[in-house]
Amino acid sequence: MPKVTINGLEFEAEKGSTLLEVADFLGIEIPTLCYHEGLSPYGACRLCVVEIGVGENTRLVTSCTYPVQEGLNIRTHSERVVRTRKMLIELLLATCPSSKVIQDLASKFGVTQVRFKQEHNDCILCGLCVRMCAEQMDGKAIGLVGRGDDLKITTPFDIKSEQCRLCGGCMYICPACQLRCQGPDVEEAVCNACLNLEPPCLESWDDAMCYMDPCVACEVEYSRKPKVKKEKTSKEQS
Repeated sequence: MPKVTINGLEFEAEKGSTLLEVADFLGIEIPTLCYHEGLSPYGACRLCVVEIGVGENTRLVTSCTYPVQEGLNIRTHSERVVRTRKMLIELLLATCPSSKVIQDLASKFGVTQVRFKQEHNDCILCGLCVRMCAEQMDGKAIGLVGRGDDLKITTPFDIKSEQCRLCGGCMYICPACQLRCQGPDVEEAVCNACLNLEPPCLESWDDAMCYMDPCVACEVEYSRKPKVKKEKTSKEQS
């Protein structure tokens, strides 16, 4: 069994397991979007990135596809990792701001603005529907077609597929189709109705000090901060 170090904790991981499975076994939460236990790992959304290596020789890898190796040093909540996840969430919001799944991720990671142009393409190309159709429903009615900006999910030759049984599995698992957080005419990309607290330890250290959800230290830190009183508008005063 390969020995790895994850967030400073030495652990003997099961051979053949991924970094995401090791973190999940230890109760360390890593956000995912294109990953599903019943489907093959794909690594498209990149939200599950972790930092591996020591010192200056570190790099980001997708934990859902990266296998454990002997002596591997893993950091799941470093400042670099959290910063990367926030940027990825911004990109997802620019593509599909009406997805409640993505809006909840934005609130969880304290993403309050989007620096990218809103495209409203809805499909984030996570590939969940394609894998669901092929691996669970044995349909293979849809697939990824094209490359780069032309990449899309469709049926062969863009015509109605005879393999589709109208089971609805693709819509069931799609993060853009499940629930809607905002209306069709969205002015702002970020909802933040469920905004959570950011880990204050990242302001002083390069790693998050707590992996609980919610973090007790964050709750204490928030309660100590003075609350800003909202000024009343002229309409409210009258």
